[in-house]
Parts: sequence; structure tokens; C-alpha cells
Amino acid sequence: MDIVFKNHKNVFNYRVVAVWLEKNHVLLHKETEDTHWSLPGGRVAMGEESISSLKREMMEELGVKVNIKNLLLINENFFSLKSLDFHEIGLYYEVTTDTNPIFKKGPFYGLEGERLVYQWFPVKEITDLELYPQEIKEMILNKPEVTQHLVSK
Repeated sequence: MDIVFKNHKNVFNYRVVAVWLEKNHVLLHKETEDTHWSLPGGRVAMGEESISSLKREMMEELGVKVNIKNLLLINENFFSLKSLDFHEIGLYYEVTTDTNPIFKKGPFYGLEGERLVYQWFPVKEITDLELYPQEIKEMILNKPEVTQHLVSK
């Protein structure tokens, strides 16, 4: 069971996020009908460690075994989407892989079908993208030496 709580118009979400940099590109994804991008990841299940959750999510979504590096960011994210007000706690981990590199040009779909579109973007171009939360652009451009805490509203 994912750690998500809903009541009326509010949603609390506990999410893990992959910050995957490859060949001066960063992997992003979006729902097919959306215009905005985000870093890939998913919800943590009840009783699951965040690192295990991120490894599971990357395997389920992309069929890739990732190595979890540093915890780069803890993000308290407050936003509205589809008439719902979200309060999301996100743990952003740097990831790499030793096997199954998936770097490629152009958009592509993961294992879950056409619901999510993935794409590798040059890091230097992310300032021009509609990427949420917007504050993570700085983290991607200048990877922090220590774990950061950020509140996005």
C-alpha cells in the first residue's frame, strides 16, 4: 500500500525521486497529456525503505537496476493539480546504473505503456523547461555537496 492519504480536496504523498545524470543530460518524465516535466520516481509503500522503493520504482517503470548514491534533497512540496491540493514529501537521490544503460535521443515510453513519456534533456537546457518543482533546477545544475532541504510552494 502506497503512503498516500486523501481527504476531500487534499492529498498527502510520500515520494522518492531519481536524479539521474548521464552524458551531461538529465532524465525527466511527464504524463503524456501534460506540458510540465518532473524527475522520475514514485510513491513509497508502507513499511518500505526509501532506497528500496526507488530501486523498485525504477525497475517497474524502466526495467533498470539503479545504484543509489547520495540523498541530494528533501523537498516539502505544496502544489495544486487537477483540483486537488497536494502536500508532498520528496526524497531526491542521485542514481546511476552499471547495467542496462537507457540513454537515448528523443522521447520514449517505459514498461508501463504510454501513460508516461521519458526523455533525456541536456542539463544546460533545463532552465527553459516547464519543470516542477521549479526549485530543483538549481540542484540539477549545481549538484549540492550535502543534503539540502527545500520548501516549494
